[in-house]
This record gives sequence, structure tokens and C-alpha cells, in this order.
Amino acid sequence: MGRPIDLAAMDAELIDCRACPRLVEWREKVAVEKRAAFRDETYWGRPVPGFGPPDAAVLIVGLAPAAHGANRTGRMFTGDRSGDFLYAAMHAVGLANQPTATSIDDGLELRGTRITSPVHCAPPANKPTTAERDNCRHWLDTELELLKPTLRSVVVLGGFGWQALLPVLDDHGWTIPKPRPKFGHGVRVSLDGDRPLNLFGCYHVSQQNTFTRRLTPAMLESVLTEAARAAGVLS
Repeated sequence: MGRPIDLAAMDAELIDCRACPRLVEWREKVAVEKRAAFRDETYWGRPVPGFGPPDAAVLIVGLAPAAHGANRTGRMFTGDRSGDFLYAAMHAVGLANQPTATSIDDGLELRGTRITSPVHCAPPANKPTTAERDNCRHWLDTELELLKPTLRSVVVLGGFGWQALLPVLDDHGWTIPKPRPKFGHGVRVSLDGDRPLNLFGCYHVSQQNTFTRRLTPAMLESVLTEAARAAGVLS
């Protein structure tokens, strides 16, 4: 099968992926057993595609869908507290039309920004294996290729996404400095290529980080604003 011609075609292929047996078993088990608070809902229970316009200038890269968040709703960072934190910040800086994300049909729209992850299925304990990350890499590779004409900034939420993304950026012609830049909150790296790219590090919006205030709304809003301005999405 050839490479999808656009992101809509890629997403249509992605949601049928069954490449990782452990992840397939887990996401479907969760979708059947459910959390008590959502027992009357029909879970998505499939790979979760990226979310945002196909001509995005900013890409936000997370880790993987949450078992009772995106694995339930079918949309990245929707229906859980991590998403509540992320979308509130995106709305505050002008990258989302509303501060909440509760369901796939709630009217949320993103401005010049797409959200994706290196692993598209919910993993047990929120910890995908290296092999699962590598199995999923071709989706990220295709997504980068399709976004390349408009992409100007990437915000990476956490070290897992940082490690997964750098080799893909390298394969697409962006020059990764040596020694390879280390992940850190507030790190900014300018990557040379046919079209220069601004790479930003940000702590992940996990409850572990937000509840302890390792990551505050102001910290996230600052990174998002810098990335969006570098991409020309915000003035």
C-alpha cells in the first residue's frame, strides 16, 4: 500500500491498525470493561488519529492516548484532566476556540495547530514499549511528510515524545545538532533544513506534573505562545 495522499486518508488507515498485540488487547479490554463513571458510554477502543487542520504550522507531540480519555472519546487529549489542562492553555493563548474538550463532537477547533503522538493506542500504565513506539513510527513519519509544507514549530510534551521525534525529523531533512539536544522544559532548538523548524520542549501535561505544579498553566502558555509566534500563527 502506498503512502496516503493526505492526512484524512492517513487517519482512515490508522484507525484500523492492529500492529501491536499488547496494545490491541488492552485498548479493547478497557473499552469493554470501562470506568464506572463512563459505563453508559460507547468507548472508541481503536487507534486515535491526530487532531487539527491539515495545514497546521504548529505540531504538538504527546505520548499516547489515555485509556479512559482519548481511547474513550476517539480524539487526542479529549475527556481527561491532561486534556483539560492542555486545551485550557491553548484557548488562553488563542490556539483553540474553546477551553474544554469533552467529546469528539463538542465543537472544538484548533487554530493553525495539530496534535499527535508517537503511539496511537492507549498503553497499559501509560507506558508503551520501545517496540510499540517503533511499530507506530511510520504514522508519525507520514504525518510529518504531509505537514512539511506548512510546519514551522513543534512542541514536544515530555521526553518520550522527544526521543521518538528526533530521528523522524532527521529522516525528513532537518539537521539535528550534535551532540543531540536533550529534552527539557523551555528548551528551544532551531533546526536547519529546506524549511527551518523550531523545536520546543515542554513538560508533559500529565496529572503527575500538573498536580505537583511542576508544570503550571503559565509555563505551558509561555511555550505555546513562543512556538505559535515562531510559526507565524500568533503575532
